[in-house]
Amino acid sequence: MQLDRRILALGIGAGFAALSLVPATAVAQDIKIAHVYDKTGALEAYAKQTQTGLLMGLEYATKGTMTVNGHKLVVIEKDSQGKPDVGKAQLAAAYADDKADLAVGPTSSGVALAMLPVAEEYKKILLVEPAVADSITGDKWNRYIFRTGRNSSQDAISNAVALDKKGTYIATLAQDYAFGKDFVKAFKGALKNAELIHEEYLPATTTDFTAGAQRVFDALKDKKGRKIIFINWAGVGNPFKIADMDPKRYGIEIATGGNILPALAAYKPFPGLEGAAYYYYEIPKNDINKWLVAEHQKRFNAPPDFFTAGGMSAGLAIVETLKKTGGVVATEKLISTMEGMSFETPKGKMIFRKDDHQALQSMYHFKIKVDPNVAWAIPELVREIKIEDMDIPIRNKK
Repeated sequence: MQLDRRILALGIGAGFAALSLVPATAVAQDIKIAHVYDKTGALEAYAKQTQTGLLMGLEYATKGTMTVNGHKLVVIEKDSQGKPDVGKAQLAAAYADDKADLAVGPTSSGVALAMLPVAEEYKKILLVEPAVADSITGDKWNRYIFRTGRNSSQDAISNAVALDKKGTYIATLAQDYAFGKDFVKAFKGALKNAELIHEEYLPATTTDFTAGAQRVFDALKDKKGRKIIFINWAGVGNPFKIADMDPKRYGIEIATGGNILPALAAYKPFPGLEGAAYYYYEIPKNDINKWLVAEHQKRFNAPPDFFTAGGMSAGLAIVETLKKTGGVVATEKLISTMEGMSFETPKGKMIFRKDDHQALQSMYHFKIKVDPNVAWAIPELVREIKIEDMDIPIRNKK
C-alpha cells in the first residue's frame, strides 16, 4: 500500500510537470501600422482625407472588426509637417521605437523621397499614399516601397490621352519641385501628336502668377491651332487666377487634371475644361465606392474626396495582404505576397506591378460641367482610361 501511494504521488507529480510544459494559449500580437503624413503644413487638407480614407478602408475590409486572423490592427499617427527631415525622423521613430510592422504615407513627394531610404534601412514596408513623384517608384525606389497612389506618369499619360491631338500646342505651368517636374517630364514623353512648346516652373509658395502667365502667353499666342495651358499644381496659391489676364483673347484654353472638391470650385469659370482625374466620387460604379460614398456622407455630411479614395485603397491593400499571409508580418512574406497582387478599391481593380510595386489602375477622362446648385465644378466622365490603355514606363533603373 505504501508503495502504491509513492507511485501515485510520483504519477501526480509527473502529471503536473507535464502540464507545466504545455504553453499557454498564444495571444495574437497586434499589427502596428504607422501613418506618417502631413497632418500640418501646406498639404494638410489632402492629408486629412488620406487619414480618413485609410481608417475607412481598414474598417470596410475587416467588416468593422479592425482585426485580421485574430490580430488587432493598430494605427499609429505621425506628423511629417510637410518637411522632409521631419518625415524621415518620424518614420525611423515609427519603425524603431513604436515597432511598426509597416507604414503608410506621406502626402508630399519631397517628404516621401526623404523617407524611402529609411524603409530600406529598417527593411520594413512603406506603402506610399498619396505622394505622386515618378522617382518614388522610379530611380529612388527600393524593394520595400509599394504605392497605391497614382504616379506622375499615370497622371500625365491619362491627360495626354485626353489632350493629345494633332494641331494642339501646349504649355505647362507647374511647381518647381519633384511633384511638378516629374509630371511635366512624363507628360512630355507621353505626347505623340500634340506639341509641348514651353515649360514654366514656379516656386510652390507662389501666389502671384502674373509673370509666369505672361511668359506662357507669349509662347503660345502666335501659334495656329488649339492652344492649351496645362496647369499641374497642389497646395497653396491659385494658378487659375491667370484667367483674369484673359488668355481667351489669344484663343488660349486652360486644362488640368482632377483635384479635391474645394479646389474644383476654381474650375467653375471653365465649363468644358478637359483633363483626366484619379477619382471623383460619382464616377466609379462598384460596391466599395457605393459604401464609401454612403458612409462618408452619413458621417461627415459630405461626399468622399480625391484623397479619401486613395487612403481607402491603401487600407484595402493592407488588409488584403494580411489576409493572404494569415496575419504574418515578416517583411519578405509581405513583399512576396504583394508583388503582382490585385485588389479591389473604390476605383475598381488595382494591381501592384512586380517590377516597381506601382499600383496600376484606371483613370478618368472628364469634361467640366457647371451646376449653379453645386459648390464645385463637376468632372463628368468622358471615358474610363483602363489599365491596359496606358503604357506606364518602368523607371526604377538607377
